[in-house]
Amino acid sequence: MTALSSVERLADHVRTVLGDGPFPPPGGWTHMGVVICDASFQARRKYELQIRPRLLQLGAAWPDAATVRGFQARLTTEDLAVAMNFNSPRRVATAHDITDLLAANGVDTRDDLHAWLGDQANRVALREVKGVGPKTVDYIGNLVGRSHVAVDIHLRTFAAEAGISNLGYEELRAVYEGTAAALGHDRGGLEHAVWRFKSQTP
Repeated sequence: MTALSSVERLADHVRTVLGDGPFPPPGGWTHMGVVICDASFQARRKYELQIRPRLLQLGAAWPDAATVRGFQARLTTEDLAVAMNFNSPRRVATAHDITDLLAANGVDTRDDLHAWLGDQANRVALREVKGVGPKTVDYIGNLVGRSHVAVDIHLRTFAAEAGISNLGYEELRAVYEGTAAALGHDRGGLEHAVWRFKSQTP
C-alpha cells in the first residue's frame, strides 16, 4: 500500500464515519501544572472519567502552579500523588522530570512552551525524559495550542478499520497529517475528532 493510497483510504473512512466536520482543534490548558500532569498521567486511562476531573481539581487547588516555576515550587513542598489522587510513582517522576527540564530551559508559560516545541532539538530533549515517547511530545504540543497528531491506540484502531495497519508511529502520523491536508482540516482537530469518537465507542 502506498502512502497516497493510505491517505485516500483514511480520508474515505473519515468522511464516512465522521462526516465533513468542521473539527475544531482541542483548546488545551493555560495552567502549566495541569499541562504537565495531563501529559504525565493520561496514558492508558479513561481520560474523561479518570484524568480530566483530577486536572480540574489540581488547577483549582494550585492556582499558583499556573507557571512552570510555580508548579516546581509546589512540588518541593507537596506530594503530587496526593494532589492528583493518583498513586503512580513512575508517572509522578515523569511530571517532576518534565518540570525540571522546562524550568532549566527557561520555559515558564503556555506561550513559552508553544514556542520551545518549535525547535526539533527541544523535542529531542523532551524525549530523553523517562516516560516520554513521541506520542507524548505531540500530545504536549496540542495541550499548548500547537497542531499535532498524537497517535494513540484510538487513532491506530480507527486507521486499522480503514485498512491501514502495521505502520510505525511517524508513518501513521504522516498519513493522518496527509489526510487532514487532503480534507482541508486542522491536523489537531482531525486527531481530536477521531480520538473523541473512538474513546466514546463501546
